[in-house]
Amino acid sequence: MKPLTLRGSDGTFGWIEAGGGEPLVLIHGVGMRAEAWGPQMSLPGRVIALDMPGHGLSAALPAGALLTDYVDWAARALARLGLTEVNLAGHSMGALIALGLAIRHPAKLRRVAALNGVHRRDIAARAAVVARAEAIADGSFDIETPLNRWFQLGQEAVRDDVASWLMGVDRAGYAAAYHAFSLGDDTFADDLGQIACPALFLTGADDPNSTAEMARAMAEAAPLGQAVVIENHRHMVNLTAPEAVNAALTDWLCLPLVQLEKRA
Repeated sequence: MKPLTLRGSDGTFGWIEAGGGEPLVLIHGVGMRAEAWGPQMSLPGRVIALDMPGHGLSAALPAGALLTDYVDWAARALARLGLTEVNLAGHSMGALIALGLAIRHPAKLRRVAALNGVHRRDIAARAAVVARAEAIADGSFDIETPLNRWFQLGQEAVRDDVASWLMGVDRAGYAAAYHAFSLGDDTFADDLGQIACPALFLTGADDPNSTAEMARAMAEAAPLGQAVVIENHRHMVNLTAPEAVNAALTDWLCLPLVQLEKRA
């Protein structure tokens, strides 16, 4: 699948795509790239996986950028691709960006899905992720710690792929994104009730940071929210349980259009 690029006022952005029809846009998490959505590229429709700023072929946002800046970037990316109304799914930080778009740019979305998203971290979890962001900003680049959180025994092949993407990431772009991610878990937490389109919240039951409780709380807050928890999987569930994730996403994509008429 050949990577594609466009240049805009804030630099180049990259993506991959497959299929045709109703657009499904995918946004990955910190340290990954568009190819991390490989198993989902066969989902129905025109599937477009974006490289987040500072990852893959997309230019980084400035140091100190916040989650809202990444949401605005995503809105510009959709406009540059000529996409006026899409289904949008995000993973990890991409989930936060997707939810931000659903809240700030509701007319652009038909449906939104947040995979392994975070929501209102507790004090200890927030302190830990902020400390990691500060360490990354100071030049630390430890990939074993996140890999050990994300994967279980028996998932070595997928783990190796993810490790290669982490090793290839632009360090400044990674640091900028992680800073925004570390502060972004409650940016839109009070606004989930404004999401007027069908919203899927999916995670792995064994994900210690994007927990099942978070997914259920977000689904409860969104008027058309639904939670799906994949048992025996962790953070990279779209890669470790692709059949189950794709089945959930296909169901979400096939929700009756009558639900869409409930949008404000």
